[in-house]
Amino acid sequence: MKAMIFAAGLGTRLKPITDSIPKALVPISGKTLLEHVALKLIDAGFNDLVINVHHFSQQIIDFLKANNNFGVRIQVSDETDQLLDTGGGIRKATSFLQGNEPFLVHNVDILSNVDLKAIWDTHNQTNADATLLVSERQTQRYLLFDQEENMRLKGWTNIATGEVKSPFPDFTPDGYARYAFAGIHVISPQILQSMANWPEKFPIMDFYLKEAEALHIQANVANNLKMIDVGKINAIEQAEQFLKDN
Repeated sequence: MKAMIFAAGLGTRLKPITDSIPKALVPISGKTLLEHVALKLIDAGFNDLVINVHHFSQQIIDFLKANNNFGVRIQVSDETDQLLDTGGGIRKATSFLQGNEPFLVHNVDILSNVDLKAIWDTHNQTNADATLLVSERQTQRYLLFDQEENMRLKGWTNIATGEVKSPFPDFTPDGYARYAFAGIHVISPQILQSMANWPEKFPIMDFYLKEAEALHIQANVANNLKMIDVGKINAIEQAEQFLKDN
């Protein structure tokens, strides 16, 4: 089972910690964020991992070597020369991710109680090109899904500004299920072909919203989701408490 961990980010919201280490190596309760995510994936059965690197990339490479890759196959997708954003990062790792089985993508700064194997299994039981883990978390930006089409992605909205994005003609956000993306998704390898004509650097969510008419992108709604995004300094203490509680 394959998975990719996004670990290339600059971690600017975690300054000054990330002035000397990458976000992936920020310690939480005695383990780095990267170790928390990697071990969760391994416990779920994922034994073939890809990790993209950019900011202080050699530190991550050295950390993986010092930990013997946690006993599984880990390959590094090196973005040291240019940070490619989430979509570009996936496409750059195509040689690692292509094949006959889907792969799970996980942000390095997300800690959760999610059953990752269950998400992967759910995706395998459908004909979807991608399955996005979503929840009813309160935010300003929501993905919009059609409940009558097995929760197929139809668009996006920012409720604060009224902005709407969708590839479907005459789209309006009314009547669609509204959920927040949780930073975890499962992708079928054929979707990599659809990225061929995209620029070298692009966000994966822009890709999903642009290609949602041609591809089948669905929601996996997480019930009783407990999750924390360790993206800011004040989230570190919260994350330590989160791990104690969960």
